[in-house]
Amino acid sequence: METSTIGTRLPDGKSIGTAIGFVLLVNLVGALPATTSSPDSSWFRSLEKPAFYPPDIAFPIVWTLLFTLLGIALWLVWRSDADARGAALGLFAAQMAFNVAWTPAFFGLERPLLALGVIVVLWMLVAATIAAFRRVDRRAAALLVPYLAWITFAAVLNAEIWRLNA
Repeated sequence: METSTIGTRLPDGKSIGTAIGFVLLVNLVGALPATTSSPDSSWFRSLEKPAFYPPDIAFPIVWTLLFTLLGIALWLVWRSDADARGAALGLFAAQMAFNVAWTPAFFGLERPLLALGVIVVLWMLVAATIAAFRRVDRRAAALLVPYLAWITFAAVLNAEIWRLNA
């Protein structure tokens, strides 16, 4: 298995600017669903939540941090010349599509079971993306591990909300 060593040199100003652009882009795409669906709806407020449901403020903080890590990871893979780069970028795009689809499925359609199906597919795509990123840049793969952990927690949370309110 060959892993790119491109990251052993320090990035220049243009490269850092590009990295910031990737971080902003991933945060923007990740935030898009919030413009159409919201946890502030009367439907969501009326749902019974499990005891381990985090405080509302945790979600924007965690997602901003995770999307920032994803943006850096994406930048590391994008700037690589490794042969596996194309497949890794494709998997990243697919998992982002499912990430973005979860909010409308859960909040917009008010269908926690459908959203649970979306998040299960998302989990599999994130795991595959980590494996693909590892073939390109191990640091990029490592940056996705907290995201997979959060998706795991979110899936358990989603399942429990569905169970409590079915």
